[in-house]
Amino acid sequence: MIKSLLYFFWAGLFEIGGGYLIWLCLREGKPICLGILGGIFLAIYGVIATQQPANFGRVYAAYGGVFIAMAMLWGWKVDGVNPDRYDLIGAGLALLSVFVIMYAPRR
Repeated sequence: MIKSLLYFFWAGLFEIGGGYLIWLCLREGKPICLGILGGIFLAIYGVIATQQPANFGRVYAAYGGVFIAMAMLWGWKVDGVNPDRYDLIGAGLALLSVFVIMYAPRR
């Protein structure tokens, strides 16, 4: 389970980081090299996600919850936007869904 959670963490970091670099390039006029690097990060994210042991649908459904929580954390720490209680509740519910989808005992 720890290995799987680490894959989710690294996938989230590369996806959000890659998207952010492209955002900076296209929306804030930063150098094109940041956008290209962002595209590379997004490709790496796709590769990391394939390392999960579960099937594609389950992995991507669960990853959605990880993405929600990490995006909220990114917004807080990188963009300086403090999450409110509803953001925190939503992110907590999303993370709970990750554990249900990925790690609930199955027959």
